[in-house]
Amino acid sequence: MKPVKVGLLGLGTVGTGVVRIVQGHQEDLQSQVGSPIQIDKILVQNKAKSRSLAIDHDKLTEDAWEIINDPDIDVIVEVMGGIEHTKAYILEALAQGKSVVTANKDLMALHGPEILEQARENNCDVLYEASVAGGIPIIRTLVEGFSSDRILKIMGIVNGTTNYILSKMSREGASYEDVLKEAQQLGYAEADPTSDVEGLDAARKMTILSTLGFRVNVALEDVAVQGISSVSKEDILYAKRLGYEVKLLGIAERQDDQISVSVQPTMVKASHPLAAVNGVFNAVYVHGEAVGETMFYGAGAGELPTATSVVSDLVAAIKNKKLGVGGRQGAMVYKEKKLKSDEQISSKYFILLHVADRAGVLARITQVFAEYEVSLESVLQQPNPHIQEAEIIIITHDANKAAIRKVLDSFGSLDVIRRIKSMYRVEG
Repeated sequence: MKPVKVGLLGLGTVGTGVVRIVQGHQEDLQSQVGSPIQIDKILVQNKAKSRSLAIDHDKLTEDAWEIINDPDIDVIVEVMGGIEHTKAYILEALAQGKSVVTANKDLMALHGPEILEQARENNCDVLYEASVAGGIPIIRTLVEGFSSDRILKIMGIVNGTTNYILSKMSREGASYEDVLKEAQQLGYAEADPTSDVEGLDAARKMTILSTLGFRVNVALEDVAVQGISSVSKEDILYAKRLGYEVKLLGIAERQDDQISVSVQPTMVKASHPLAAVNGVFNAVYVHGEAVGETMFYGAGAGELPTATSVVSDLVAAIKNKKLGVGGRQGAMVYKEKKLKSDEQISSKYFILLHVADRAGVLARITQVFAEYEVSLESVLQQPNPHIQEAEIIIITHDANKAAIRKVLDSFGSLDVIRRIKSMYRVEG
């Protein structure tokens, strides 16, 4: 029986997991696709490097084009990372009629529409389940499981590093700086953690999820992004006292065909399932018009969880190729993009103010909210023994983003307000 030959670009953590699964699950995989799956060539940076996995040295190459241009290779699996050079490899592979499986969220967030169009023109697949939330099959769920529904909201914890940091701060009352240092020592955070802690990694993933969920070409610059570097242990303590947990959430919403996408630290009601997602785990909540509320939870990274998603896509690409239906998923985007204005983006907000500790302050503050038609759900005022000021904690009812910005601008010129300590969106 003729095997399906695969070219693997990258033999790092995920690439090694792909080889382990393909070699170890060969009987199961063959029963699904009807033929053996053979990893024929593997791109590495250094052929002489010692590896944890026994691999035929003759299969290794340091030249990606040797794999791309090999006429015997049917499918390319890309787990090497990078953007521009990787894009060139993938576009050429597609031009030669090879389907592609990738775990590259950066590439798909920035160049997904172009790559998918090339795939469609050449009747090939580009499948990228592993690019978001590791082992959670969220992309396939959005494309296939919700194909008969209309998704109204996607809300998720899609970055394990930030979730580990915030979970640790919540459980132990530790500072952001101390937990970040620990996360780096454990390997959960990079030496330069900017992409994770400033929300850029999560924003790329939300670009992908919202594009698929809403059938609209969402660009990275359409995502409003705020990271967690300004979250203090005091903020988390106040959140817990009020019955909330602080999570870095990606939030994509649709109403009347207008959408908004954001990534930001958010106070999540403790009773909401997302509030209980701790450590490096990921979870994605999807609200469909027909199905209602659903949530998908699991490992967001790691060798075997991510490799499982890659190999599942590989199986799908091989099946589609044999059935002659490759390239169909590239036509998923068909709606015109209409972004909500700040006046149309509405949610509850938590605001913590440091104010002068004297009579009449609260009245002046509530007057500002009234001026911009923002109603208040709860207000708590208390002295702070560590500062010569009082603290006012406010949770609003649903208010639009533009009105909240005007309130904060007005607070800047109010002499009784010493500092706007923090502000978070509230969910659940």
